[in-house]
Amino acid sequence: MPSPPLLVADDVSKSFGATQALSGASLQVFPGEVLALTGPSGSGKSTLLHCLSGILMPDSGRVGYDGRDLGALGDRERSTLRRGAFGFVFQFGQLVPELTCLENVALPLRLAGTRRRPAEQLAGELLARLHVSDVAAKRPGQASGGQGQRVAVARALITTPRVIFADEPTGALDSRNGEQVIRLLVAAAKERGSAVVLVTHEERIAACADRIVAFQDGAAVPAAVAR
Repeated sequence: MPSPPLLVADDVSKSFGATQALSGASLQVFPGEVLALTGPSGSGKSTLLHCLSGILMPDSGRVGYDGRDLGALGDRERSTLRRGAFGFVFQFGQLVPELTCLENVALPLRLAGTRRRPAEQLAGELLARLHVSDVAAKRPGQASGGQGQRVAVARALITTPRVIFADEPTGALDSRNGEQVIRLLVAAAKERGSAVVLVTHEERIAACADRIVAFQDGAAVPAAVAR
């Protein structure tokens, strides 16, 4: 029997003032799959990602994770999910500039109560897996854009999340670095059994996914594309 979906969006709508970002968007994300959400700017794909991850609450419709309705959870419960079950990679990394790259990667574990030495040992192993051990002692501002995004990927992976949300993670990189980062993200997520929800407007990046869903005017285009 196929696995039940891990994430579900059911007829989700979301507006910001007079602007409707989502209009009845529905989709499912299955354990271990890499799903790419594509479409032009303003099509609603990033808003849906934020609803799926509990950062935003929809105006109507339902978002479910692992059989639970995110709308029925309190702010603290959703925050707990985002710290442990979910990992995030954003377009500009959003690393803490005052911390070294190693400390940035270890940060989610440290916030969860893990002692410094084991947290940083695991962080170092992830940086090595992503081929950026050489920036471990540097601060983010001393790393290149591609290196910084690999550090952000390592940080997203360190809690072994069930879902990684990646919002235009290659948007600030050149094509070569972008493809390297996304392939490393996909390989590392597959290795750990994590699902990936990837927002991108780049076809070559979306091609790394198992399944592609196109968005237009706040909803999924009826004919989703699967590889």
